[in-house]
Amino acid sequence: MSTHAPTRAHVRGHWPACSGARRPRARAGTPRPRRPVIQRVWPKQRRLLQRRGGRAAPESPPPPPARRHPRAGAGAAGAAATEPGGRSRCGARSRWRLEPRGAGAAGSQLGQSKDYALPNASWSQDMLDLYNRFLDMTKDGLWKRIPSYNNILDHIPGKLTYEKRKDTRLFLRSIDAEGAGFEYVMFLNTSEKRVVCLFQPGSYLEGHPGFAHGGSIATIIDSTIGSCAISVAGKVMTANLSIDYVNPVPLGSVVLVDSKADKVEGRKVFLSCKMQSVDGNTLHAEATALFIQLDATKAQKQQASCQ
Repeated sequence: MSTHAPTRAHVRGHWPACSGARRPRARAGTPRPRRPVIQRVWPKQRRLLQRRGGRAAPESPPPPPARRHPRAGAGAAGAAATEPGGRSRCGARSRWRLEPRGAGAAGSQLGQSKDYALPNASWSQDMLDLYNRFLDMTKDGLWKRIPSYNNILDHIPGKLTYEKRKDTRLFLRSIDAEGAGFEYVMFLNTSEKRVVCLFQPGSYLEGHPGFAHGGSIATIIDSTIGSCAISVAGKVMTANLSIDYVNPVPLGSVVLVDSKADKVEGRKVFLSCKMQSVDGNTLHAEATALFIQLDATKAQKQQASCQ
């Protein structure tokens, strides 16, 4: 107990720290300020409260309107972009997501939702210029753009008669993010037995830093030559593929993959292919291939045994 006499500060209600006395408690019945409690009321509870005459929480603000991608406007590359949760062309999370395209006449006839061989926001200007140049060549009927879906049976309709399965997907179209994987479009010239592919490798195809993996180069060459062989002989499979890598392909660049059928001997289809730059000054790879035409009856039996 303190032996100090009460001072004027004590009388006035001020208790200095040097006095050693305890601070008196607050008066009984003094309300303490409390934090406001925010109660969330769901729509069903809100309706019940309104019926009973209760007070419901205010309505939540409406969601913001859908935004459009800056590059999604007029033209072939103009696809509607909504948010949230899409992936950008480099594979990272982004608030922009391009809606599936190609749901028009061609896509609806084949029962597909998206034609991957149409321009999108990830295509470079060189890719668009080359695409428009080949698209102009289709007006005379010699060249034809090959639609590209996520199933091999839809690439060249009428040439393949396998039963389509719902649990499979084309390897080249296994990446949904635009610009991250294989960005390509093929054009077919039936009279010349030739298929040309415009290819732009994405960031997910990296091998050596900054360059496309050699396996991705072999994949696009095999697919281009295979499409050419299918247009000539129908059901075929790769028997031999020989590739000479000359110059690496930078990621994001555009290359031209030109394949043609050299000769057909019975069930054997011999083809050749070149991968070069858009200006034709740089040769990236050369390839030769042998495809074997499959027996339709035997192929159907093998497919039935696998199911």
